[in-house]
Parts: sequence; structure tokens; C-alpha cells
Amino acid sequence: MKQFLVTVPRNLIGCFKGRRIVWHIIAIFLTFILVTSGFDWRYFLATRHPALRSWMWPAVIIGGLLPLALPLILFALGIIAKNARTILAGWAVGQAALIGSLVSSAYKAVTGRVHPSHSVGTDISHVFRFGWLRGGVFWGWPSSHTTIAFAMAATVFTLCPKQRWLGWRRFSTPAMSAWASP
Repeated sequence: MKQFLVTVPRNLIGCFKGRRIVWHIIAIFLTFILVTSGFDWRYFLATRHPALRSWMWPAVIIGGLLPLALPLILFALGIIAKNARTILAGWAVGQAALIGSLVSSAYKAVTGRVHPSHSVGTDISHVFRFGWLRGGVFWGWPSSHTTIAFAMAATVFTLCPKQRWLGWRRFSTPAMSAWASP
């Protein structure tokens, strides 16, 4: 637990160092293009069909529970099996979820992206309230589900580079550098 807490600040800062800052800039630029082109609003409208929403509802539940459950499951399995690598994976995936949440919340706190209501109304996809906490940290851009899922996946890919069924490429995350060092 101590290593988990001690490495969080360093790994959080590491998310913005070196070439990793380029990925943040690309995400901001692509968001700008998607919003100003109107694609963002058209995507929102395309996903309002009741059948699609009911079919995708499990993804909302899984996306909310997995960042809590997966680290705990890995940690528990590691303790039961007395496998240090699985315990490490539980801590690392938990830290990735925490850092992903902090990063997405920080962006939301600054951008203030307005979240559309669940009923289709006026196109508000272009509305940003730049400034500190002008739009809250729970809605808007970037998607916390996506940010956390990507952080957790990159961590698992980094921990298991030879597991080809997990992915084709090995990602390098700042969260893993602290866990991998002795």
C-alpha cells in the first residue's frame, strides 16, 4: 500500500512528461476537430435510439464497476495464489484507474464541457466553459470511462507483454515504471 501511495504523484506527473504530453495535445486537437466539425453532435444523435441504448446499458454498468472490481480481484487472486506478480498487477491496475480518474477530472475541471441531457434537444456540443470548475468534474470531456479503461488496458498490456491475446503492441505507461523498478 505504501508503494501505491508514494508512487501516485510521480506517476501522475509522469503522464505529462516527454512524449506523453504529445498524446494529450493530440487528444485536445482531435476533440476540437470532432466538436467544430459537428461530428460529435451527429454521433450523439445516432446513439439516442432506444434499442441501441438498451443494448449498450451493460457497458455503463461494467464501465463503472470494472475500475473498482478488477484491481480488487487481481489483488485477492494474488494473495490466494501467493503470486507476487498478480498482487503487483492488482496494485498497478488500481493506480492506473486512480490516475486516469484524476487526469480526466482535471481536464473536466478546466474545460467545463457542457453535457447534453439524455433527451435530444438543442446542439450544445460546442459549449465549453473554460475556467476552474465552471462545468464540474462529472460530465463532459474527456470521458472518464474511456480514460480509465485506456489507462487500465495500457497497464495490463505493459505487465503482460508476451500475452499476445491481450494485444499486439506493448504500451509504456508512467504508472508501470515505478512498479517495475526494484
